[in-house]
Amino acid sequence: MEINEIMVIAMFGSFIALLFAGYPVAWVLGGLSVIFTGLSIMADEYLDAFIGMDWNYSGLVVDRIWDVMKNWVLVALPMFIFMGLMLDRSGVAADLMTNFSRVFGRVRGGLAVTIILIGVLLAASTGIIGASVVLLAMLGLPVMMEQGYKKSLACGTVCSVGTLGILIPPSIMLVLMADRLAMPVGDLFLGALFPGLMMGFVYIAFVFIIAAIDKDAAPAPTDLEPLDLKAIFGVVWVILPPGALIVAVLGSTFFGIATPTEASGVGAFGATLLALAHRRLSWQTLREVCEQTTKTAAFIFAIFLGATAFSLVLRGMGGDELIEGTLKGLPFGPTGVVIAILGFTFLLGFFLDWIEITLIVLPLVAPVVADFGFDLVWFTVLFAVCLQTSFLTPPVGFALFYLKGVAPEGITVRDIYVGVIPFIILQLISLTIVFLWEPIVTWLPSIAYQ
Repeated sequence: MEINEIMVIAMFGSFIALLFAGYPVAWVLGGLSVIFTGLSIMADEYLDAFIGMDWNYSGLVVDRIWDVMKNWVLVALPMFIFMGLMLDRSGVAADLMTNFSRVFGRVRGGLAVTIILIGVLLAASTGIIGASVVLLAMLGLPVMMEQGYKKSLACGTVCSVGTLGILIPPSIMLVLMADRLAMPVGDLFLGALFPGLMMGFVYIAFVFIIAAIDKDAAPAPTDLEPLDLKAIFGVVWVILPPGALIVAVLGSTFFGIATPTEASGVGAFGATLLALAHRRLSWQTLREVCEQTTKTAAFIFAIFLGATAFSLVLRGMGGDELIEGTLKGLPFGPTGVVIAILGFTFLLGFFLDWIEITLIVLPLVAPVVADFGFDLVWFTVLFAVCLQTSFLTPPVGFALFYLKGVAPEGITVRDIYVGVIPFIILQLISLTIVFLWEPIVTWLPSIAYQ
C-alpha cells in the first residue's frame, strides 16, 4: 500500500475517532486538513514520497471557501430555516392537530395517522427536523397516551414522521447535495417529492395494519363528537394556509417562476404572514427566530467550510482515486457497487450526522456512480432516502434525543428505541422500492421542464 493511501485512511479514521471524542465537527474537519497537509509535506521531504501536497496547494482552500460563500444557491439555507422556525411559532400545527383528530381520529390508529398527515404537511413547509419532532411530540404524544396507544407505536410514529422534512422538499439536505454535486436544486426537489410522499403513505399503511392486528396498540376513541360538515370544513380551512405556502414555495420552483433561492424568500415571508394571522407574531418572537436561524445557519456553514478544506486535502492525497479504485474493484458489478455504497452509508448513519456524510462521502462516491451510467438525480435522491435512517439509528439518532427531551413522564429510552425499529425497516423498504423503480424519482423532473 502506498504511503498516500495510508494517509488517506488515517485521515478518515482520525475524523471518526475525534468525533467520538466529542470535539466540534467543524474544528475537526479544518484541523485535520491542516495537520495532514503538514504530514504530507514532511513525507515528501523526509521519506522520499511523492504525494504532491504543499502549502501552496492548501492555499486553494481560500478560493474554495470564497466560492462557497458567494454561492447564491446557499442563500436558500437560512431562509428555509427561518421559514421552518417561524411556522413552528405560528400555531398552524396546533390547529391542524385539533381539526384533523376530529375527522381522522375516530378510527383505530386514527390519531397516529393524524400525526403522520400533519408531519407530511410540516415536512413540505419547514424541513427543520428538531422543530418538527419536538412539535409533533408535544402535540401528539399526550393525546395518544391518554387514548391508550402503546408507547412504542406512539414514539416511533412521532420520531419517524418528524424526519420526513429532510427528504420532502424544500429540504436543506437537498440544497446541500445540489451544491456539492453542482446539480440544479429544482431537479432534486422534483425527484424527492414522490419518494417522500410514498414514505408517508407507507407509514400510514403500517399504522392501520398494526391497529388491525393488535387492537390494544391503537384503540379507537369513544368520546368524539359526531362527524359533520363543520368538522370537515374545519380540516379544509386549516389546510389552506400551509397548503398555499407549500404551493407558493414548491410550485414557483417546479414551474420555473422562481429559483429555489427566490422561493425560499417567499416561504420566509409567507411563514411570517401566517404567524401574524394567528396573532403569534411579536418583536420577541421575531428576534428569537432570527437568533435561532443565525445559530443554525452558522453551525451548518462552519461545517461546510471545514468540509471544504477536508475534501480538498483528501483529494490532494489521492483520496478520490483510492475510493474510485476500491469501488470499481468490487466484484459485484455496477448495481452491486451502488448497493454497497448504500449499505456503507446506512452503517455510517449509526455514527455520523447527515451533514458530515453529505459533505464528505457523497462527493466522493457520486462520480463513480455517474461513471457507471446511472442517473445522478436518482442516485442522489436514493442517497438522501438512505440518510433518512441516520436520524433514527442509535447511538447518534438525533430524532431520538429530540423526542426524549420533550417526552411526557413515563416514556423511557427503551420505548423510543423499540418504537423506531419498525419504522427503520419501513425506511429500508422504501429505499428498496426507489432502488428498484427508478421512474419514481426521474419521471417528474423529466416532464417538468418540457
